[in-house]
Amino acid sequence: MIALFTLLIIVLLAITVVRIGGIALELTGISSEIASFQAQSAFSGVGFTTTESEMIVTHPVRRRIIRILILFGSAGVTTSIATLVLTFVGQTSKDILIRGEILLAGLLVIFLLARSKIIYGLMKQLISKALKNWTKMRIFDYEALLGFGEGYTISRISVRHDSWLSGKKLSALRLDQHGVLILAIYRKVGRHEEFIGGPTGDTEINAKDVLICYSREDASKALAQKDKDR
Repeated sequence: MIALFTLLIIVLLAITVVRIGGIALELTGISSEIASFQAQSAFSGVGFTTTESEMIVTHPVRRRIIRILILFGSAGVTTSIATLVLTFVGQTSKDILIRGEILLAGLLVIFLLARSKIIYGLMKQLISKALKNWTKMRIFDYEALLGFGEGYTISRISVRHDSWLSGKKLSALRLDQHGVLILAIYRKVGRHEEFIGGPTGDTEINAKDVLICYSREDASKALAQKDKDR
């Protein structure tokens, strides 16, 4: 039984480590979904090669977090397999059945605890304070900072050939009067895509441009749906 309870403790610790790593990644400015996925990938040693992974590896703080997760993951997976073997080896059929039921029940409890939003909120507060006090990591809650909870959003608007935006400078469009701020523009130049960050009033919008906008959600929808004649 000692091996069985040790296995459950290892699983609980593994989930906790992944959760801490995910929250730490989230606090560096990436979304919770991406942070959770990359933390699980690093801990399990899967290592998916995606643009998200490149975004994390090129960031010094995120790279350090991933390195720690890989280190703990390599030890945790090996220990879990060894403990699982010890739990069932040399047992009678009846003992194997009992231990299997206990293991399933324990894993179910751990799963429910891991899914709890209350526990997640408490862990995030504790980890945020710890990182702020014990590291030099600059922590920002970008969703709160940009007011996403208050109806503001980041949106992408593709400019069509017949769009009222096409062929005009930002200063002439006066999008600020609509409550829309253009943060960046993605523009096709030949086979490559050019990124224009912080465009000025003299920047002209071309057809096929993709505008990255910050505004209230209803304002961005109105901008995208506005007719050329209006």
